[in-house]
Amino acid sequence: MKRTFLSLSLLLTTLLISCNKDEAEFFVNEDAATFAEIGSIDIGDAGAAEISAYDPQTKRLFVVNNSTVNKIDVIDFADPTKMKVISSISMAPYGGAVNSVAVSNGKLAAAIESLNKQENGKVAVFNTADYKEVKVITVGALPDMITYSPDGNLILTANEGEPDATYKNDPVGSISIISVNENYAVTTLDFSGFASQQTALMAKGLRIFGLNATFAKDIEPEYIAVADDSKTAWVTLQENNAIAKLNLETKTITAILPLGFKDYGVDANAVDISDRDNVIALSKWTNIKGMYQPDAIAFMQHAGIPYLFTANEGDAREYDAFSEIKRVSALKLDATAFPNATDLIKAEKAGRLNVTTTLGDTDGDGDYDFLYSLGARSFSVWNGNDGTLVFDSKNELDTKVIAVPNLYDDTRSDDKSVEPEGITVGTVGNKKVAFVGMERVDAVAVYDVTIPTSPVFLQILKCGDAPEGVLFIPAKNSPTQKSLLVVSSENDGVIKVYKPNTL
Repeated sequence: MKRTFLSLSLLLTTLLISCNKDEAEFFVNEDAATFAEIGSIDIGDAGAAEISAYDPQTKRLFVVNNSTVNKIDVIDFADPTKMKVISSISMAPYGGAVNSVAVSNGKLAAAIESLNKQENGKVAVFNTADYKEVKVITVGALPDMITYSPDGNLILTANEGEPDATYKNDPVGSISIISVNENYAVTTLDFSGFASQQTALMAKGLRIFGLNATFAKDIEPEYIAVADDSKTAWVTLQENNAIAKLNLETKTITAILPLGFKDYGVDANAVDISDRDNVIALSKWTNIKGMYQPDAIAFMQHAGIPYLFTANEGDAREYDAFSEIKRVSALKLDATAFPNATDLIKAEKAGRLNVTTTLGDTDGDGDYDFLYSLGARSFSVWNGNDGTLVFDSKNELDTKVIAVPNLYDDTRSDDKSVEPEGITVGTVGNKKVAFVGMERVDAVAVYDVTIPTSPVFLQILKCGDAPEGVLFIPAKNSPTQKSLLVVSSENDGVIKVYKPNTL
């Protein structure tokens, strides 16, 4: 018995040493404030390089490319300084455009919309080694984003369910949960069960406003983040200005968390809302607000609390049969709320600002008491348990971009400004770091979020035209054994790779 006990103790000690050695080998002491470009590749024009996913097994990058034909380009990423396209996977057999890709355990999953966008879409799964099809699964209409759970057991899609131009064909928005180990069995959830809560949710900032739409049809899922334990997920409902919470063990939607609004009448939230004032100047604006309307979302656990990071892009419904957006100059403003209306509606003031017509007439008398613009020109951090806002970058993205010569685009001041769209969180050295892609200034902001309630700005990285995909590759999975940031830009098809300095 004594010999057996000693043998087991020796084995356990050996295993612990081995595990600690592995962790030590994967830790790289890096400076998160020193990311710099090390590689670049151009794979097409507009519509190329939208979203990228990396496979550490094959050291390949899989990139959405809808520039000429719908396909996924495969890039040799063994040396990020010398990237090259080595193959492509055609999406023609599966439907229309491919919108998103994700990789786990040697399997590539692609979210593909139908040729008729209002019909159910598909998820196609391929081997990353030989690109052979593994499975094709039917999901909801217009799967716009796809991700694996961290444990690799689930594939999730956010099915946006947009209406057609006439607004007569409006599918329900939904979320599909695919069980990888159950022969890719799929469960697709919609939001019809929350219809009875519509009034209460709208009072907290949820937007339900589509043309003759039911509650379930009006909800439009956009992007998904999954907890590290793979038990909970959160989904942005961009047009609806909310986040949905899911229990992945029971495969149920457990809550809708409305996000409320941002006040541009506060000093810290001062913004430039004119593209015709011939100057870049941040000012306060009374009774003008922003709708958070997040696109991308990322997860981080800290001190037992789930935190959600959102890129508050903003988006409007604009269709032939229904458009919610007008310039402030085209609206009738309440004389009490806006006593300076005659001056305010000038092009060099607030007249050019795009706002929604679905909010703001609080007393129903036909004029606007408040003005609500698209997005919040920021990134935010929310408590994932109850949706409480714990941090907002206020106007810091604007101010940091303005500080870089010739980077801020004043022609976008009237419409979402820097337009934060992508966000991801990773570990660099001893720090947790957030990367925020800003579509309209072709740049990524880097923040130290080790304390998620108090992010600290680190640097601005210039990238390609309209960054869509912001992918962080941790050192342990990287082909260089160093942390890497991959930014994919949809307007010029350029993919750029960045690396921090090692300390």
